[in-house]
Parts: sequence; C-alpha cells; structure tokens
Amino acid sequence: MSSPIICFGQQPCGFYPKRFLVAKIRTARKLQQEIGGKIVFFYHDSDHDPRETRTILRHRTTNDPAQLNFAFENKTQRKFSPLYAKKIPEGWQEKTILQLPNYIDHSLINIFKATHEKTVADFCLQMYRGMGLLDGIEVVRSGDPEFRKGACDISDFYVDIPYESEIVRARVAGDVLRLHEGGNAFLELPMVEFSKEQINPTRDTRLRWMQSVIHCTHYIAGAGEQAYLRKEEAPEIEFVTREDIDLSDEAYVELPSAAKKEEETIEHR
Repeated sequence: MSSPIICFGQQPCGFYPKRFLVAKIRTARKLQQEIGGKIVFFYHDSDHDPRETRTILRHRTTNDPAQLNFAFENKTQRKFSPLYAKKIPEGWQEKTILQLPNYIDHSLINIFKATHEKTVADFCLQMYRGMGLLDGIEVVRSGDPEFRKGACDISDFYVDIPYESEIVRARVAGDVLRLHEGGNAFLELPMVEFSKEQINPTRDTRLRWMQSVIHCTHYIAGAGEQAYLRKEEAPEIEFVTREDIDLSDEAYVELPSAAKKEEETIEHR
C-alpha cells in the first residue's frame, strides 16, 4: 500500500498568510500524525486576482482592522498578470515597513525585512517559510512549467501569454482569448498559439488538473472550497474539512515556538 499524500491548496493569500491557510496547515499536520505520509502544499500562484493578497491586520491600540496589499508596477500587471509574474516595485517594502509597527511585533517585522523576493508569489511563499509554517512540507506550484507539462489535458482553462510587454492570464473562450476587467466586462484578444507549459486551470478544472500530478490520498479544504470542488472527478481522494479558526480572513500574526525562538536569537545577537 502506498504512503498517504496529504494535500491542501491555496493561492498566495497575503504577505502574512490568512488564518484559514494556517488552519489547513494545522489540519494537515494533525492528520499526518495519525496516518503518516507526507504533506504537499499546492501553491496556486497562477491565479491573477490581486485581491487574493490583501492582508488584514489589527491596530495594536484601537484593534481596528487595516487592509494592506502589494503595490504593482503597472495597471496591466495588477489586473491581468498571474501572481507569479506580478512584480513588486521598488520602495513598496520600505514604505510598508514603516506601517507595520502599528500592527505587529518586531519578530514578525524582522521576517518581513529579511524577505527580498521580487514577485508577489515568491514574496508570500518566502514569508510563510520564514514564519516556520511550511517546515517539512513539500511545495508544488501551479505556475511551474514542469508541473504544467505533467498535468492532464483539460477543456476549460487559461493560458499565460505576452500582452503589452507583460505576461497575462487569459481565458480561452472558443476562438478568442479573454481578459477579465471586472464584473461582466472582458477584453477580447485574438487567439494565439500556445504550449502546455502556458496552460493553467479554471476553478472548475483545478482539482482534476492538480490531482493528475500530485496523486494525493487526502485533500484538506474549507467548507466554501468543498462546495465547488468536483469531487466526482477524483473519487480516490478522501476530503477532509479544515479545522475551524476565528477571524479566518484576517492575517495570521503568530510564530510557531521554534521559529519564534530562532527569531529572538537573531534579534539579540
């Protein structure tokens, strides 16, 4: 019998991760303690929605929520580029550092200061690693060309193509490509040739596409995600509901004990 593969998936969800992602990680670790196997994080950095990385922090004095996010180099990147291709402009990190003491302690700010990735997806992933959240967890990325090459064919998908000197994520719609401008508005582009390395899934085809490469035995998801997953396309998976967590859409601003001790050691050197 093959060893269990416990998987959870998530887009980059803030430079400090949303609490529901941490709930998925905790659920995966608890399950691993029970059944063994390995944990795989399906990091869906092909998504293009800039709202995914909104980071909600609470003011340390008033407890009022504040919504922070990345800045982007231009409008095309912000609206249409996949998260792995959204570049962080110079100065954003320095400006954000000045705001953070209002919301979090220095141990978390130091991790932010030590992160120097150039794209939104890379920055978020390095932050999660710096916080000690992904220790012992394998990360696979939907934007990885090798992952895409190994995935199954799907009928409903996006392709990453050049547009206005950027990489954008366009949905295939018959004989045209569409960029979603918001609401019911779309910008239509002519069809171009593309390869499998440019293809990435829609919400409805993501599970089957992911599973064709990862072959997980267990998949952890919140109630909202489970409502739209096409479970019938992956009957071999046992679906596990993530543990409950309060303020699930806000940022997780705690450190695992081991990571906190390491950060305190660095701070006092």
